[in-house]
Amino acid sequence: MNKSIFERIDLMLLIVTIAVIICGLLAIFSATYTSGADYFSKQLYFSVIGIIFMIGISFVPPRIIARSSYIIYLLSIVLLVVVLIIGKKISGSRSWFSMGGFGIQPSEFAKIATILALANFLSQGEDAFRNVNRFPEFLKACAIVLIPVLLIMKQPDMGTSLVFLSMILPVLFWVGLSPYVLFIIITPVIAVLGAFFGINYLIGAIVLIGLILLMFKKNAFVAAVVIVLNIAIGYSFDTLYHKLQPYQQKRITAVFDPSTDPLGSGYNVIQSKVAIGSGGLFGKGFLQGTQTQLKFIPEQWTDFIFCMIGEEFGFVGSILILTLYMIIIFKLVNNAYMTKNRFLSVACIGFASIVLFHLVINVGMTIGIMPVIGIPLPMMSYGLSSLLSFLVMMGIAMSAYRYRNQY
Repeated sequence: MNKSIFERIDLMLLIVTIAVIICGLLAIFSATYTSGADYFSKQLYFSVIGIIFMIGISFVPPRIIARSSYIIYLLSIVLLVVVLIIGKKISGSRSWFSMGGFGIQPSEFAKIATILALANFLSQGEDAFRNVNRFPEFLKACAIVLIPVLLIMKQPDMGTSLVFLSMILPVLFWVGLSPYVLFIIITPVIAVLGAFFGINYLIGAIVLIGLILLMFKKNAFVAAVVIVLNIAIGYSFDTLYHKLQPYQQKRITAVFDPSTDPLGSGYNVIQSKVAIGSGGLFGKGFLQGTQTQLKFIPEQWTDFIFCMIGEEFGFVGSILILTLYMIIIFKLVNNAYMTKNRFLSVACIGFASIVLFHLVINVGMTIGIMPVIGIPLPMMSYGLSSLLSFLVMMGIAMSAYRYRNQY
């Protein structure tokens, strides 16, 4: 019996998750121990609770999680509405409930609720997943995600809104969305990025879109419409951008190029790059980082925790952290592939997409290649709501492993 229970636990996911949490605790301690703040003790306390909760969730059968998904989703929508009315405003965003000295961010738990509701919807096909290449099914799936996105944008919290959007296309692709349709959906992003860097880049983006559409060898009329629409989108963005005041343009360019505003919005990124670069191969040693210990980066224990790893543990330590995250993402995708339960398969892909998006954006912004949009590093950055929500995701993924042979 004990051997059977042991074999059904996803030990690799459990061990790697705990390893990431421990690394996060060390980083938070290093960034805060001289300040007298209790961030470390709070994170430690909720880490223990979260790990226990994660293990407990791994024993919950998938049918119970699926049956509860729509109720959980509706409750999360209600909380997102309520927080707009009575929530606490922090840094210009009304995203928090203040309870007993702790801040609860409902949008973090809404990520899980949205993925579960979407997974339940998509897994309810007659013999397989719903056919998301049919426009009505595609529209319904998008609506499940867009409702919380609109509420979160109202707070406003652009970073969290993008997290929701980041998981919808991978999930839809997993259940059968055509690569052709997928590409058409992302073409406006390509056009806008091209327009942002200038008219020549916009032309290049349109040419690239056209060439890829030709490779699909689909309806020529549809391809022509897509190209014309993207020309209009790119040109409109370029026109609107140049109508902005110089200080407004500076705010936008500073998102991608911190050096344009070194004492303002670009300050944290510049200091972060200095910290990571000064760490060298093996780092300066635990508690020895000058950028970290001298507080050059405000609130480093939140969104900029990775630069502490780079400074005190160097390139080797940074690669170790990235490797742990890659193992987690691999395990989530592998569990999605292995399980016979369609609902949990979709959920695991959603979780993997969110972890990957957080990782790419967070690490990218600390080294200056991604915009600073307030995205924490999963299970490492200080943040109780974020920590617990990711541990719930890991618990559900472990449930997919435990019940992988159940439909």
